[in-house]
Amino acid sequence: MAKGGPDGGDGGKGGDVWLLTDRNVASLYGFRDHPHRRAGRGTHGQGKARHGRSGADLEVPVPEGTVVRDADGTVLADLARPGDRWLAARGGEGGRGNARFLSNRRRAPAFAEQAEVGEERWLNLELKLMADVALVGFPNAGKSTFISRVSAAKPKIADYPFTTLEPHLGVVRFEDHEFVLADIPGLIEGASEGKGLGHRFLRHIERARVLLVLIDLAPADGRPAAEQEAILLDELRRYQPELLSRPRLVVGSKADAATSDREGPKISALTGVGLRPVLGELAVLVEAARSELGPVSRYVVHRPEPGGVAVSRDRDGAWLVGGRAAARAVALSDLTIPEALEYAQARLRGLGVDRALARAGARSGDLVRIGTFEFEYEAD
Repeated sequence: MAKGGPDGGDGGKGGDVWLLTDRNVASLYGFRDHPHRRAGRGTHGQGKARHGRSGADLEVPVPEGTVVRDADGTVLADLARPGDRWLAARGGEGGRGNARFLSNRRRAPAFAEQAEVGEERWLNLELKLMADVALVGFPNAGKSTFISRVSAAKPKIADYPFTTLEPHLGVVRFEDHEFVLADIPGLIEGASEGKGLGHRFLRHIERARVLLVLIDLAPADGRPAAEQEAILLDELRRYQPELLSRPRLVVGSKADAATSDREGPKISALTGVGLRPVLGELAVLVEAARSELGPVSRYVVHRPEPGGVAVSRDRDGAWLVGGRAAARAVALSDLTIPEALEYAQARLRGLGVDRALARAGARSGDLVRIGTFEFEYEAD
């Protein structure tokens, strides 16, 4: 339009991908066959100063207790409580239309800004069960029978080692108390070093407030009760010494078929003998641990987004200029237009890119890269 001035609207922002804890989600199986998640795409800006619509954010529900790691194993987030949210991938900012570049010197800008590319990344998700009480014992110590007797959990029960291959959770309601019990697959000697099911399931014990150690009073291998207890506690200590400071209750199981004896409480999950006193004692320990520790312990990782400009050397000797602001400064639609190039140079100077390159040792004629843009450095 003659003398109408620039009227290009801005492009819409891309949607963000968030991980959100949800009590209605029990596992991470949904990621096994369908690992990809994509937020909404922003739309283009148009003439007559019509801005593009921003893309919709995507909230991905995950179970409480989900730990997020990057590709090298670094913990990025620990989503342990209801409603925890973590930004998994940030959507790119929309490009600014040419109307944004109007100035007293630049009355008819013929260039606009390209949209920022959104984040794309691979993450490893790991679930650590959330339980008040973790059952600890050797394979076939009666853990699955116990949890099936005192809760509605229905683990597979049979008389051979490693019947339990996946942890099970059960809610125990005893008088006025209610707590969550976890049936952890049986430990073997050397589990802390990764033997047997090892670290794969020991991690589930980390979040439990109370440990219930079951000692098999009718072991198939004839191992004494005192030796069983010593080995189990040693494996916990080797894996994470702090576990031994947790409240714990040591109970003899299979009292109805006992071939050895020990001091302390005994139960028979099969006949129900001794269950009520043990549940009462567990309820007291759980209530005490809840009041002392508060919510299940977790740590929060804060990783501020790096700001400013960073200069490094690429493998081919070129200088790499990093930083979101520097990348946006050269993300223009057509840098062959003199006024666009002038604008980009002014932005880079304002960000201190020239000073950073000089401090890093750049010399005239050196190749400099900012994103996909390359140029030869010329010292002032």
